[in-house]
Amino acid sequence: MSDWKVTRLAGALGAEVSGFNLAGASGQDIDKIKALLLEHKVLFFPGQSIEIDEHVALGRQFGQIESHPNLKNPFTQHPEVFELAATHGGVADEWHTDITFQESPSKMSILHMVKCPEVGGDTMWTSLSQAYDELSPPMQSLCEGLTALHDAHPHNRPQDMAVHPVVRVHPDTGAKALYVNEHFTRRIVEMNATESRVMLDYLTEWVKNPRFTVRYKWTPGTIAFWDNRCTQHFVLNDFEGERIIQRVTVMGDEVWAAQEPKWEPWVRDGRASATTRLDRQLNSYMKAKRAKLEAIE
Repeated sequence: MSDWKVTRLAGALGAEVSGFNLAGASGQDIDKIKALLLEHKVLFFPGQSIEIDEHVALGRQFGQIESHPNLKNPFTQHPEVFELAATHGGVADEWHTDITFQESPSKMSILHMVKCPEVGGDTMWTSLSQAYDELSPPMQSLCEGLTALHDAHPHNRPQDMAVHPVVRVHPDTGAKALYVNEHFTRRIVEMNATESRVMLDYLTEWVKNPRFTVRYKWTPGTIAFWDNRCTQHFVLNDFEGERIIQRVTVMGDEVWAAQEPKWEPWVRDGRASATTRLDRQLNSYMKAKRAKLEAIE
């Protein structure tokens, strides 16, 4: 570990690590990576040479892994690797945290940049803990009392839904972080549809503030680790040609709320109208949840 060189890339998050071959990582090396990831939130290891089986083995040292619950790989058939290729529509150019539409979303992701353009195609990450910290106290208090509905509509599966707190607590550091994103978050549960849209528009724009972010220019072979519990990421779709990434995703996150919701879910009173459609998804989720609880009882 004495040969490791760690270079910070931005004030909010991000570090590049050199002097180590990830293909042979184990034991104390994994502990070191975990500690650095908690400190910097996203890590980059350039100049790596790693095969798919080694990539999967590396991911397993951090927990249970899976490829993707909804999307199919264009080339690679390995069941535990998720692959995106630009020529097959695989450009994630909307800010998001991975797989928040699941009740137990991903803890972290490990990405291998297989092929990248010479110019463009950078990725940005933002620190959701710093975004929370820089909210005013009244806004922090309001957000802590709310929950939000997430779904897999971008994957053509809007029926895949989960509700998470708007402010979560990191289970390892205790830091609070915003936990809504423009890609998967649909509704503030305790607000009416109009209030919810205003709130989500504000928060999803707020987390993009440049002082919360880091931008990374890829080189082929770079391996990136990021903590999905306190970051979002975004690909700049400003390039031509192919861009291929392979990712393993460590699952099993438990989303801890900063506090219990302060209010009941918002339910429209009175007769149905044209705008009732705005509440259809939330009502459907609540109905399914009640049925599930009744079945358990």
